Amino acid sequence: MANSMMSRTLNSLRKNPRFLTAVSSQPHTRLFSSSIATAHDSPSDDPSSSFSFSFDIPEDGDSKSNNIKSYRDDSIHVKASSSKAEMASSVTMPMSFMTGSIVGRRFYNDVKIREADDGIGWTVMLDYRTLKAPSKRPLKLPTLPLAKAIAAEWQYQQTDGIRPFTMPLMKLACTALDRVPLTRAKIIENLMKKFNQDLVFCRAPEDNDLTHGVYERQVQKIDPLLDWVESEFGFKPVVYSSFFGGKQEDGLIKAIDNLLKKTDDCELAAIDAIAAAAHSLIIAVGISNGKLQIEEAIELIRLEEDLQVDRWGLVEGGHDVDIADLRVQISSAAVFLGLSRRT
Repeated sequence: MANSMMSRTLNSLRKNPRFLTAVSSQPHTRLFSSSIATAHDSPSDDPSSSFSFSFDIPEDGDSKSNNIKSYRDDSIHVKASSSKAEMASSVTMPMSFMTGSIVGRRFYNDVKIREADDGIGWTVMLDYRTLKAPSKRPLKLPTLPLAKAIAAEWQYQQTDGIRPFTMPLMKLACTALDRVPLTRAKIIENLMKKFNQDLVFCRAPEDNDLTHGVYERQVQKIDPLLDWVESEFGFKPVVYSSFFGGKQEDGLIKAIDNLLKKTDDCELAAIDAIAAAAHSLIIAVGISNGKLQIEEAIELIRLEEDLQVDRWGLVEGGHDVDIADLRVQISSAAVFLGLSRRT
């Protein structure tokens, strides 16, 4: 009997979709259904909630438009609007977007770019919906090239699911908009805390068979970068062979700290991402200041490991995956950095 009643109820809703609008407008009323999209009151402010955007049920009598399947999507909450004034819509990225899990199905057809309402910056449109960050603030991008690049990431998505791990520029943009303004001091503090253990300051021992040839390669490849640091900031970096690192001059520490404090939000987000992937703030600063290109940076980061691979061989499913992941992280952050700068 329960199945029969549910079937009759669903059939009634299919024949009269306006019923959803009428019921959802009543206070303290919610409808739940496992087979159709849910029309309900305003989406939760919880940043972990899924995509949300306002939606108008068609007012014409066209059967295709009124087909309930057109409103169905398990990962999207559909809110019926009560007036034409609520036609303005947006798409809010959930916090799960930042983790790498698949976020629902593709629910849009066209991706466009438009100038921000205040005339400062650019926004991405998914059909008629304005893209927003997890904080539910409009994702306002500082330059047109960056907006186009992020729009291309959204256009690339497949119909069966949105894959955040194929959208590194979008992730960095969300970080720059939501995280950096609130935690700027903490980000800089964490970067400087690891500065004395920077990868480029560490030298392999010359008399160790396991690291044979590494020291000579470090001198050849890394010393030019250290010479640049000295000429750029006025202090010669200290190199060491201790696993626990060493201690750089206070003047160099202060100079790097001041440089980070002068960055804008996009620059700091990119530098933080590069430093985390490279285990080196100096390499991140080198890319930011135009001293290092992407391939040069990757070569320095992998210098010791590549020598070991040449000596002992590459482990498939291990070294090759690490190399690919490093390329994505360094390249995307470097590209984001360049595209975000106004020229």
